[in-house]
Amino acid sequence: MNTLIAITGLGIFCLLFEILNLRKAIVPFTIVGLLGVLALNFYEFGSTGSYYNNMIEVSKFSTAFSSLFIVLTIFLVALSHNFYENHQTKISDFIAIKVFLLAGGVAMVSFGNLAMFFLGIEILSIALYILAASDRLNLKSNEAGMKYFLMGSFASGIILFGICLIYGAMGSFDVVEIHESSLSAELPIWFPIGMVLVVIGMLFKVAAVPFHFWAPDVYEGSPALTTALMSTLAKVIAIATLYKLVSALNLIPSLENQDLLGTFEIIVVIVSMASMTVGNIMALRQVNVKRMLAFSGISHAGFMLMTLLSVATSAGVLLYYTAAYALAGIAAFSVILYVCKNQDNEDITNFHGLGKTNPLLAAILTGSLLSMAGIPIFSGFFAKLFLFNQTIQGGYIALVIVAVINSIISVGYYFKLILAMYSKEPNEVRTGKPFLIYAVAIISIVLNIALGLFPSLVLDLLK
Repeated sequence: MNTLIAITGLGIFCLLFEILNLRKAIVPFTIVGLLGVLALNFYEFGSTGSYYNNMIEVSKFSTAFSSLFIVLTIFLVALSHNFYENHQTKISDFIAIKVFLLAGGVAMVSFGNLAMFFLGIEILSIALYILAASDRLNLKSNEAGMKYFLMGSFASGIILFGICLIYGAMGSFDVVEIHESSLSAELPIWFPIGMVLVVIGMLFKVAAVPFHFWAPDVYEGSPALTTALMSTLAKVIAIATLYKLVSALNLIPSLENQDLLGTFEIIVVIVSMASMTVGNIMALRQVNVKRMLAFSGISHAGFMLMTLLSVATSAGVLLYYTAAYALAGIAAFSVILYVCKNQDNEDITNFHGLGKTNPLLAAILTGSLLSMAGIPIFSGFFAKLFLFNQTIQGGYIALVIVAVINSIISVGYYFKLILAMYSKEPNEVRTGKPFLIYAVAIISIVLNIALGLFPSLVLDLLK
């Protein structure tokens, strides 16, 4: 609870920096503030409790994922310094929006009441709509903002309708009361229908097939830093919240009572398979790196959904997978921000010869892509290994076979970008070594490798 209050207070301070004309200090101040919030969150780790009539619920799950969100936000704020250097008058607004977005994300994984859950979604979504359309003079950014707003509003409406049905069935928004009521033998049919609607709405947010169609256009049209945020922080928040919804509302036992569990499992398996396959096959055809990573994100959403098949035991695996994926994504987008600065697009041609002109950044991008593909020694490999092991123990061998095949397919488009960096002649030599971009890229890929070498540091947090 203290974490959420601290984040909100930090966001207000960011707005005050604009009034006091202290824009140059906003990035270091926000990073130091977020590090303080991270320390506060670590201090709360292991403690449990509920606040404000159970509106907020603090648990190991919420504090562990909140820590990951804060770390990712620190990286995104650090990248803001160079990205917005030509828009100094707006930098405090953009950073404040990112901090408030983080507050929405923390509320989403800490909810003890469905009203707080929906409030968190709206805080997150509104911030993303603004950031997607923030490049006002760019037609693609305007289009991305409008598409995301329409699709996001549609998804929020479905979630709200689902919450209404759950309330109608249980007579409460409180998660604990809903959990206790769902243990009874007879449940109104509105409860599973409401949960299905809420899950569908969250699948929109995660960008899983068949609710993925907004993602490629929105990722491509949004400013590159916003795409980085959507691809890493927003996706991780959405999948963690979906996982908490399914576990906190006791969905699996209640469906078992009504003989609907088999149907739910089949739907999760189909959506997971479809997301992996469609995402990877479409990514093979892309020449724009942001679109390619959008489809890559859709395929990774399919992998993450596999954790819903073993909700009781897979919280640690989900935390590990999301951390590995997000750190690789931050490292990749750091390089993309450097390479595509002042370019009209993010096509692969911009990366030609990067291995010769800037070997360090080329190596970092290569490492992040290899992690996403699931190649050892990177944590992406171990994340898939633990995920597949858990899914096999649950008896879903066919799903694991499809996942392994898709992991092999993904190597094709990741290596297309790697080969372009090392086998093509450079188009131009880029000058300048922006310190924060280099720092974020190096730290994120080092953390990714460290997680691969010491997986128990994260896996054991939620045991």
